[in-house]
Amino acid sequence: MTAHEVAETGPERLVSVLLDKGVLTSDWLPALQAVPRHLFVPDVIWPGQAGMNRPNDRVIRSAEPELWWEAVHRDAPITTQWDDGAYTGPGTGKIPSSSNSMPSMVFSMLGALDADDGHRVLEIGTGTGWNAALLAHRLGSRNVVTVEVDESAAAAARARLAVVGCDPVTVVGDGGQGYAPQAPYDRVIATCSVSWLPAAWIEQTRPGGVIVAPWGPTYGGEAVARLTVADDGTASGRFVGSSAFMRLRAQRTTRRHVHDYLKGRPWPADGTRSVTSLSPDAVGDWVVMFAIGLQIPAAFPWMETYPDGSYTLWLRDAAVTSWATADYGPDGSEYEVVQSGPRKLWDEVETAYRWWVGHGCPGFDRFGLTAGAHGHSVWLDTPDHPVPVASG
Repeated sequence: MTAHEVAETGPERLVSVLLDKGVLTSDWLPALQAVPRHLFVPDVIWPGQAGMNRPNDRVIRSAEPELWWEAVHRDAPITTQWDDGAYTGPGTGKIPSSSNSMPSMVFSMLGALDADDGHRVLEIGTGTGWNAALLAHRLGSRNVVTVEVDESAAAAARARLAVVGCDPVTVVGDGGQGYAPQAPYDRVIATCSVSWLPAAWIEQTRPGGVIVAPWGPTYGGEAVARLTVADDGTASGRFVGSSAFMRLRAQRTTRRHVHDYLKGRPWPADGTRSVTSLSPDAVGDWVVMFAIGLQIPAAFPWMETYPDGSYTLWLRDAAVTSWATADYGPDGSEYEVVQSGPRKLWDEVETAYRWWVGHGCPGFDRFGLTAGAHGHSVWLDTPDHPVPVASG
């Protein structure tokens, strides 16, 4: 690779891309230039899909240095760990458990955080250490605390931070507990997603402080919430954009196989058949899944695909009492549905989808979240218009 080619695929190229997208602002540019991404990416990676041709392949720097360099300087996420470190490749493991986030997402969230000189920041999820380095360079190491649950990841991040002269407080522990010894914080930012906002994050943020965190229901769909903490101990604000982060480990859910729902019997088991005009394809977009998930508690989808482009959308409840299937074909106008159990899961999905359409197909930015000691409320447009939740 020539010097010109390196420049075209290196840090300067990434800076140019982020500036063009409008996510990298002048106040964060010096930090990115001082702590470039490649210093915070391990030698073994699994490049993400945004522009990469090999999203499922492990890339080892010593074996494929040019591919590694190109992947690191693309605006794409990079998986750095599978199955809490138990799987090392080749190929992929079952669950991605750590990553270096997509740069445009990193700077979008830092922009939403709106941190200023003198602010003290708590970061949940150190990961490779890049986000902590950006914060430490901008605000000073003494003003940044970062928490990582994985001891080996935390140690590697600490070493990378030392190389660039950053020394934030690095804590190994459950990020859901925050870090009380350094509280209160002006800002809290999470680089993992949650389905409920940990109380500690609110309690450790001063009134008027801001929490930026990816939030999503069990069903699917996710967006970044920007919440302001009030004097009464609640945090409230709007969602500011789509996201797709790994779950906070303490909030991971275990999903049972469809065989457990069928109880050893072949599909359709005891299910009741019906027909719907609503295409399963209509309920698959990320924001639609988000809107459905807000209304349908403790349920999740899974898609079983077939070579001809058709698929079966499976719906299951967390209690392992109810399931449903909806069969999709590319040329269909009616779709067979089978439902079993006390919850009619496809009916719940249809009702939730019709609510979303009836309210103008709102995007993430029309939704908001209020969280506090008495629970969570997701609302549409204003806090006095909560999104309805099915009784299931």
